Amino acid sequence: MNIHPLINELETTGGQYAFYYRPQAGPPLLRGNGDRFSAASVIKVPILLAWVFLERSGQLDKEALCSLDSEPEVRGAGFSWLLHQRRIPWHDVLLLMISLSDNLCTNLVLEHIGLERLQRTFTQGLGLQATAVERKLMDFAAREQGKDNWISARDCVHFYDLLRQLSPQERAWVEPMLGVCQDNTKLMRDVPFDSTVFYHKSGFIPEVVHDWGYTDKCDIFLLTQGYKNEARLRDIFGQLGQLMTTGETVEL
Repeated sequence: MNIHPLINELETTGGQYAFYYRPQAGPPLLRGNGDRFSAASVIKVPILLAWVFLERSGQLDKEALCSLDSEPEVRGAGFSWLLHQRRIPWHDVLLLMISLSDNLCTNLVLEHIGLERLQRTFTQGLGLQATAVERKLMDFAAREQGKDNWISARDCVHFYDLLRQLSPQERAWVEPMLGVCQDNTKLMRDVPFDSTVFYHKSGFIPEVVHDWGYTDKCDIFLLTQGYKNEARLRDIFGQLGQLMTTGETVEL
């Protein structure tokens, strides 16, 4: 597959991007004109990894119960605010955070961990250099003050290392959450139904569109911000995503 025209278009149409592709049988490729990005919902991947790290040392317990009413109701993605059962295990809160990108569940996790402890875990525990959570989800007042959540292309590559360093027991509950992410509109857009399992997390806010993940054939992500033509951007995501069905080696 010749991806050069797609990469060239991302280079020349006024936005920032980072594309990473590592086929199982070939060398990794990282290409981009930016490194640090507004995270959108991809921030939920390092939040999940931080939970695993803290639970490993006995600081958190995914089987303990969480009250869904202990944080102010926020909507947007997800539907936990509609559930009649208002006390559920933290495992299920994390599942909703990843699979449906549920914003209330994310805020519950952020409050439970604490932003300072979370940031310390990112840098000192996980070795993430540019990942940061500066505000809760749907906190528009904080965003107006310039606070945001951040990821970098290099940190997103490191996410793969962190996942593969998990114990078999940890991976057994983390990986299925990524495997049931309900967004198939980006890198999965042009992949035939039921042809592959994509363990991933996508994200979208205005002019920020990301998809990060892996299959049994490759690691692949595309981070973008600042592109105006959303329809064309979706097409680029779809075309690049076809690589995950073949795992073929590409060159630029």
